[in-house]
Amino acid sequence: MPSRCHLLLPAAGSGRRMAAERPKQYLSVAGKTLLQHTLERLALLPLAEQITLVLAAGDPWWPEVAAGLPVALRRRLQCVDGGAERSASVLLGLEALQPDAQAADFVLVHDAVRPCVALEDIRRLMEMLEHEPAGGLLASPLRDTLKCVDPSGYVASTADRRGLWSAATPQMFRYGVLLEALRAAQRAGVMVTDEAQAVEQLGHPVRVVAGRADNIKVTFPEDLPLVERLLQGGADATANW
Repeated sequence: MPSRCHLLLPAAGSGRRMAAERPKQYLSVAGKTLLQHTLERLALLPLAEQITLVLAAGDPWWPEVAAGLPVALRRRLQCVDGGAERSASVLLGLEALQPDAQAADFVLVHDAVRPCVALEDIRRLMEMLEHEPAGGLLASPLRDTLKCVDPSGYVASTADRRGLWSAATPQMFRYGVLLEALRAAQRAGVMVTDEAQAVEQLGHPVRVVAGRADNIKVTFPEDLPLVERLLQGGADATANW
């Protein structure tokens, strides 16, 4: 395992596609918010003592969630104000780590609304990336046929899915590489959708590590019942670390 690894959790998004009364990380599933489920799972990792949590400035929902966390977990959190987009929030989180992080350290970035990630997948990700110069991410091969649809709602073509994978998190990169990549994207005015894209644009090799398909990112309302069933079924939270 890498000797130095920092945990960073961007949680400043508004979740507009959920059409809910609050950001999706604060929706309740199986008795807790999605954010609390995710934090408690990451806290099981035998990694850095501190978790950097990036929140929207003036977040009105966080104090209630924080009050319900175990005291030991609350003490591990460093809360940072985020930006308007995910990439800006991750960059602000990285900059908050500067007093402690070294360029060769790894940073493990995970979505706040992926509470079902298996610790076994994270262990394998860390093992496979230990000697990578840049880093990589969890992903899974596409299973469904992809259709390109025109503005009228008709199929325009069928995409070749060979070699296509669905990117997930955690994404794990060297601190110096990721900091440089996100700053370069910001200077160029390029909106990257994940950390891997920013690193790719600098020309670094990005390793893909196969992960479980049930590492679901809550995006639409219909995702909630499925995530609830996975959480209630104990989706590989602690096994095999």
